[in-house]
Amino acid sequence: MNLANHLDSTYLKTDEQSGLSSIDTKQKVISLVEEAIENEFKLVMIRSKFIPVAKRLIADAKSNVSVGTVIGFHEGIYSVESKLKEAKLAIERGVDELDYVINYVAFIKGNVDLVENEIIQGTKKGLDNNKVVKWIIEIAALDNNQIVAITKLIRNTVIANFGEKNAKNVFVKSSTGFYKTKNGKPNGATIEAMKLIVENAKPLYSKAAGGVKTYDDAVKMIEMGVERIGTSSAKKIIDGELTEGY
Repeated sequence: MNLANHLDSTYLKTDEQSGLSSIDTKQKVISLVEEAIENEFKLVMIRSKFIPVAKRLIADAKSNVSVGTVIGFHEGIYSVESKLKEAKLAIERGVDELDYVINYVAFIKGNVDLVENEIIQGTKKGLDNNKVVKWIIEIAALDNNQIVAITKLIRNTVIANFGEKNAKNVFVKSSTGFYKTKNGKPNGATIEAMKLIVENAKPLYSKAAGGVKTYDDAVKMIEMGVERIGTSSAKKIIDGELTEGY
């Protein structure tokens, strides 16, 4: 197994969240991209404004590393129009993959029509521009029944509107890594939740984001059918070191 090719190496903290200057944040992103190139990770997941610099570094290195960004991050409550505007800008900047945070708050409240509409519109924006699309459902905010239901909604909506031929270009993704949980509950991917996603997303792919701390955990996720793993500690994982990051 080439584990590196399943890893989306991630840095999404803003200057305010990290306590770094804008210059230091940019340098962190540059280092992340250089590390991804060196280790042949599948993708770097970064904020939209850093897409051009990442693409330049990758092109200069003649690397196959892809670039992804997040849309509607991290709350997911923004309007469809706002998310499409973000996606359009990311596409213009050269992004390869769009990770939308689904409006899980609306879903929990029963506003399924709104959620279905944003799945259709967001997926169309990505597929029409030959981009991979991922839908982040924020499992820490959902119970198991809701995880199954929203995963099925994404799967059924995508298949009904875009056909199985596009299934491998759309993912159900577990988490943002920024959700504030209570009582020490994990805010990232768990084995239990990923089993539910994998089983109910097929033929769409699945991505486990956050919560994967070791090489063995990562291998276990891939063996159970997860296609991608999002982590801020990709290098430590492939080196067999225990991680504490997202």
